[in-house]
Amino acid sequence: MKQRNQVKLLVASVLLAIGLPAMAQDISGNTSRFDLSSVQENQTYNHFVVLYRDGSSERLQQSAAVQSLNAAASRARLTDTSVGTQALRAGSRALTVSYGHRLAIGGDVVTTSRRLNAAETRQFVQQLAADPSVEFVQPDYMRQAVDRPTVQPAGAASFTVPNDQYYSSYQWDYLAPGGTGFSDGTLGTSVANWGGANIQQAWSLADGTGVVIASLDTGVTNHADLDLTLANAGYDFITDHTVSGRSTNGRVSGGWDTGDWTTAGQCGSGQAAEASSWHGTHVFGTAGGEKTNNSTGMVGTAFGAKVLPVRVLGHCGGSDSDIADAITWASGGHVNGVPDNANPAKVISLSLGGSGTCSSSSVLGRAVTGAIGRGTAVVVAAGNSNANVSGFSPANCSGVVAVAATGITSRRAFYSNYGAGITLAAPGGGVYRNDGSSGTQADTGFIWSTINAGSTTPTTATYGGMAGTSQATPHVAGAVALMQSYRLSLGKSLLTPAQVTTLLRSSATTPHVTPASNRQIGTGILNAYAAVQAAGAQP
Repeated sequence: MKQRNQVKLLVASVLLAIGLPAMAQDISGNTSRFDLSSVQENQTYNHFVVLYRDGSSERLQQSAAVQSLNAAASRARLTDTSVGTQALRAGSRALTVSYGHRLAIGGDVVTTSRRLNAAETRQFVQQLAADPSVEFVQPDYMRQAVDRPTVQPAGAASFTVPNDQYYSSYQWDYLAPGGTGFSDGTLGTSVANWGGANIQQAWSLADGTGVVIASLDTGVTNHADLDLTLANAGYDFITDHTVSGRSTNGRVSGGWDTGDWTTAGQCGSGQAAEASSWHGTHVFGTAGGEKTNNSTGMVGTAFGAKVLPVRVLGHCGGSDSDIADAITWASGGHVNGVPDNANPAKVISLSLGGSGTCSSSSVLGRAVTGAIGRGTAVVVAAGNSNANVSGFSPANCSGVVAVAATGITSRRAFYSNYGAGITLAAPGGGVYRNDGSSGTQADTGFIWSTINAGSTTPTTATYGGMAGTSQATPHVAGAVALMQSYRLSLGKSLLTPAQVTTLLRSSATTPHVTPASNRQIGTGILNAYAAVQAAGAQP
């Protein structure tokens, strides 16, 4: 008799459910030289990214940059103490700014001598932007995984083809969306599958061989059902030791997840303690890292591809500057202080984000543009705030594949972001019976993949269900790898990122349940088989 553990808790979360503040105007009325769109009233900031103009002394000399930065802090009349006023008082010490490091996009990461509240941050950024030598400036925003579920463990199950142990009882998302019943052990009934991404049929054409997928996330943990060939070849791009969990600042080789747990208040006032998410291990498996047809565990989308883990999220999230350098490196660009990537990716999977606008001048905007220019498709989670994707970065960066989430009925998941900026949707899990916004949680409400049982550091490898646009994203990234792999098998050149986006959109399946007119999710739901077919048909 099959044993099942109860579903403990949903976190198909709304981690990004934060308001989007209005864009402030700088002294000259020009907002194109800075970005304050992600500043939150309840947050403080002490890291900033400043891009100096080519030919300026600040661009050429670190000492000149530091002098200019401190002059801006003085003009802003900010003190080195956090007393209530911003005005520089007699006898108080002025705020100071120290140099950190240079990014691959050319910006410099700098740190203020104390954390600034939202008003002070706006004032400081606008003073920096008023310097004619400054091309662009922004706070070094922290981004988050777009879900942190308490995981539902998988129980024993029968299996079909492929012969992986839990495939037939849990992984509805890999099947064709034809309405065929899929047995749900929690509900004790079959559920009509209208939301599958038709990945199993796509395997008749390609398995991802010859393609590298870069998964930029919390890293990956040891797991017998994962292909970890490139785990040591990955990299940990987290600079700040309080985020990485290491004893000192700096980046290190290897894409391993050492845990991202937090204590109460560690990431801000009122924030509760959280166990490690193992988020990166979960999306790594879905993209293609899970070994497939090995009589064990579950399956991955592009299981013949190699998944390169890149750690950019740790305790409290990850900074724009680290994520930007990781995007550059993963796509084959050079990052000072880091050995060049010997396994450049043709698709990057980003299941992370936060509020704000991704302009072409921003840190993430520049990094994404560079990756696309190197021929790498960038696939990004739309976010879990049930809001318009236009307010969430990097999902609203130009040129990305922005992915919404749907459930087994094909309905837009209640938490998923939406809007004109969505490219397409993919299975992310609807959580509740009939993909409702509340009610009874169901096995078919989750996406199932590899995780770890440790509450802080890694312990036992296992499997579990999560739900979110984070889970939808690696399905699409894996499908892109299948598309490119099929091209290689036919002796054809790889598709450009723009071609990939066009074919994903044109081959998507129309949802069985029509989304509301003001809650659009792109052209439909990922149809991996149709997308791979379309890729092969291109000259």
